[in-house]
This record gives sequence, C-alpha cells and structure tokens, in this order.
Amino acid sequence: MSSVNAGPHLFRDDEAPPLPGWVEFCNRNPEECSVDLRQPETLPMTADLAALLSSVNLSVNRALIPVTDHSHWGVIDLWSYPTDGLGDCEDYQLLKRRMLIDAGLPRRALRMTVVIDENGEGHAVLTVRTDRGDLILDNKSDEVLEWFRTNYRYIKRESAETTGWVYLTLDPAGTSLTSSYDR
Repeated sequence: MSSVNAGPHLFRDDEAPPLPGWVEFCNRNPEECSVDLRQPETLPMTADLAALLSSVNLSVNRALIPVTDHSHWGVIDLWSYPTDGLGDCEDYQLLKRRMLIDAGLPRRALRMTVVIDENGEGHAVLTVRTDRGDLILDNKSDEVLEWFRTNYRYIKRESAETTGWVYLTLDPAGTSLTSSYDR
C-alpha cells in the first residue's frame, strides 16, 4: 500500500511478543506498563496539544546525546530513562512519554512503537493517537509527523487494551500483518 492510500490511523492486529528490553523495563517500572481502560485511547487534536507535542519532541531531542546501549551500558538493549543525558531511540521516547503524562495526557493514548527505519534497522518512536490520526514523535525528526510521512515500516506497538504488544495494520478490521506501506 502506498502512502497516498494510507489512512490517518494504524490499527491493532494480533498480539505480538514484547521486546526483551521492554519486559525488563516493565519489571523495573510496572506502573509504566499498566493500561487503564478508563483513560481515552485517542486525544482530540487541538492547537494546544500540537504545541505541547512539538515542544516536548524538540526539547528532548535537543537535550539528549545519542548513544547505543552497547556503548552506554555494555548490553545490546536496555530500555531506561536517560537520567544522565545519554540514550538511544527508546530512551528518548520514554522520556517524551513521561513528560506528556506529567503534562496531563493519558498514557493509554501514548504508545511506544517499533518500526523499521530508512536504513532497514529497528527503531523506536512514540505514537500519539489523536482523533485526526496517529502522530509520531521521533528522535530523528524535530517535527511531529503523521505516521505515513515518516518513511518507516510500522511493525508493532504497545497495546491500548492490556499490558503487552500488538502488531500493526492499515486494515480497520485487523486482518493483515502488513504494518505500513511499501516504499
């Protein structure tokens, strides 16, 4: 499917296995991984929300120094808050998510997401579910983008229904394991 035909939202498909780094993060921070079904799954897109998303994305992107987990911690994958100013992609997104929650947004509308980037490598972004479409906060872009403007292939994200992960699809019926568009 080309981006021309892509809709504003990605839809959940079947359950997906979580990443080991996520599981370890949740073991250390169980409150960060719980799902409160009373919270809204999507947010109304307003000028204030757009300004908040842009501000948080830009401030975190500029505040942190990128470093791989291997160089930083001596392990392949460690999801953590970048308390020392260093981090990799998921660390950037975890901090953005925390800042948005601290600003009053519901965690359920802020989903950690795994993609394949422009180099064919795994990458983490933060999906913000809005009534106008899924927006992406990313350490590779200071601009908040609609998901289909990122040139990523979307694989899976946190579930909004239960603690866990789901594959992504463009099909609202959730029948396909294809997660994005072919470039």
